[in-house]
Amino acid sequence: MRILTGINKGRNLNQPSGIRPTQNVVRKALFDILGDVEGLSFLELFAGSGAVGFEAVSRGVKDLVFVEYNSECVRAIQKNIDGLKLYSCCLYQKEAGAAIKDFHQEKRLFDIIFLDPPYYHDIPKNILHTLGAYDILSPDGLIVVQHVEKDTLPETLGDLTLLREKKYGKTFLAFYGKQCVK
Repeated sequence: MRILTGINKGRNLNQPSGIRPTQNVVRKALFDILGDVEGLSFLELFAGSGAVGFEAVSRGVKDLVFVEYNSECVRAIQKNIDGLKLYSCCLYQKEAGAAIKDFHQEKRLFDIIFLDPPYYHDIPKNILHTLGAYDILSPDGLIVVQHVEKDTLPETLGDLTLLREKKYGKTFLAFYGKQCVK
């Protein structure tokens, strides 16, 4: 797996075994949709190898945080951080729900929250509920959920609204933002 664009374009990433990495076409499409991410804060939940977060920082994200529970994945992400010399990145070995609650307590906000949880277990919907209950999204921020069709997601959840959804083969990207209050 390689970083597709930006200052680290072409750099190889360590990949732990047994994960389902985000495909290159989906990563490219994600950042084409997001546009300019320079200077933003980025949280990757269920980080796996961290490929999406490393792509984000290569494109100019200033604040990158990874959350991953699996020890093998954490070791791979740390190797990638060391190999890319990205020592300002933060890596938390925690379950996603616990990390969200901790960030909420710290009053920490993120401009982009990306999650690619295991498929077929209602995890995307459950984490969206947690994100709705513990607001860590900046006012103009986006939550992006990678999922499959079988993992149905709500149109709205609290003040979160599904803004758009795109399909790439069997993979979907769902983009959520905060509802405008009038």
